[in-house]
Amino acid sequence: MADFQYSDLSKMIDHSLLNPTLTVEQLESGIQLALAYDVASICILPYYHKRCVELLHGSTVAPSSTVGFPHGGNTTKTKVIEAEQLVEDGCLELDMVTNISAVLSGNWKLVEDDISAIVKIAHDAGRKVKVIFENCYLHDAQKIQLCKICCNVGADWVKTSTGYGTGGATMEDLQLMLAHVTKPVQVKAAGGIRDCDNLIKAWRMGVTRVGASRTAEMLGEARTRLGLPAIAPITGVSAPTSY
Repeated sequence: MADFQYSDLSKMIDHSLLNPTLTVEQLESGIQLALAYDVASICILPYYHKRCVELLHGSTVAPSSTVGFPHGGNTTKTKVIEAEQLVEDGCLELDMVTNISAVLSGNWKLVEDDISAIVKIAHDAGRKVKVIFENCYLHDAQKIQLCKICCNVGADWVKTSTGYGTGGATMEDLQLMLAHVTKPVQVKAAGGIRDCDNLIKAWRMGVTRVGASRTAEMLGEARTRLGLPAIAPITGVSAPTSY
């Protein structure tokens, strides 16, 4: 007998609609897919976020989008403007990319100030922030320092990856991050959880969010294992991205 309920897994998923080649038709159908599977949030291209908010009204799926995505090298002022626009458009969760260049250069003050600025904007508006590390480029000591900074400034999640770097979430990185954050900071995986077994494994570890485009495959399998009815295919949904 399964040791999980459907909502344990579905409410981990941030359905990713971030591939820059997605058409409006694919974005619209992707939103409908995420609604059908009742995921935690839809993380969508910023320019289409306001429309996403409209379509999610009255549902239990949160609208989310990105700041400084995918490279993180924007100035803090630019990230602030992005965050303010998303808040104005109704975004409930902001996924920001840390300044990877500054991390690799050891400029921790810039990194902390950059993250803190976005956290302040979000929290002042009652919104939440996930801070993306892009672990494929970092050493463990840098990942640990980022966890410390995120705890210090009150980020809501630390996140492994954008899904567009040279590698995504690994179980080793998830264990490392879980070991170096303190509550209420949570951990999100992205770019590496692609099947139901690994989704369940991440849930059992204590990971609370997973960025994914393979939502239908993973949650469809979960529904099968739980004996729940299958969800009818959504037409026009794009092929999975690197998530």
